[in-house]
Amino acid sequence: MKKTKSVRFTGVALLLVSLFVMTGCGASTVSPSPAQSEKILKVGTDPTFAPFEFKDEKDQLTGFDSDLIKAIGEDLGYTVKVESASFDGLIPSLQAGKYDAVIAAMTITDERAQNVLFSDKYLMATQYIATKKDSKIKTVEDLKGKKVGVQNSTTGQMVVEKLGMTPNKYDTVPDAITDLINGGLDAVVADSPVVLYFIKQNPNADVQYIKGDFPKEYYGIALKLGNQELDDKVNASLKKLRENGKYNEIYKKWFNEETPKI
Repeated sequence: MKKTKSVRFTGVALLLVSLFVMTGCGASTVSPSPAQSEKILKVGTDPTFAPFEFKDEKDQLTGFDSDLIKAIGEDLGYTVKVESASFDGLIPSLQAGKYDAVIAAMTITDERAQNVLFSDKYLMATQYIATKKDSKIKTVEDLKGKKVGVQNSTTGQMVVEKLGMTPNKYDTVPDAITDLINGGLDAVVADSPVVLYFIKQNPNADVQYIKGDFPKEYYGIALKLGNQELDDKVNASLKKLRENGKYNEIYKKWFNEETPKI
């Protein structure tokens, strides 16, 4: 019996000591570490749309949109974590809560605005027609009856379909233009900055562009419907970056000119 009592007493003593230690260390175990209190902004993009978002030679994400969202995150005190996905999967992933925001040279449209909350517009573009230099295509009307390529789920696809045509769809604009060069297409319709960047990066390619007569488009950062608080923060940051010159600095880096009015 003595042995049993001794064991019980020892167990109680150890329990009391453990409780004392846990109480004394309570502040350090409950308080969040710097990593736990870090504000994360989860962002989705499609890194196949140079010069807005693409992978460099070191497989690192770069581009105008990449620089812009990092600047917004820094201004708002967020650590930006970017994940890659196909363009047509970005909005469903945003709706499912996988991302807080999407930045992917996404044109603001009425159809998309039914599914996402857009920030203020941050860049203006239009659609260009890419053709081979000896092409007889000179206008939008000349596209009819021709093989036309577009990137899937983009406004390039939308404008071609509005012409009553069924375009060939590709995962990326460079894929479509490569098929154009190889003779599989007569033309490619895509966002103007992307077409211009491809031609600049491939000066020996037998490719030219035609402006056509397409309406102006405006890019916006997509947020989940109802997330007005984050939308307000992003819009305030965009305004601030324009006013303090940071936006213009990023724009000049990628387009080698001053920011145009939008």
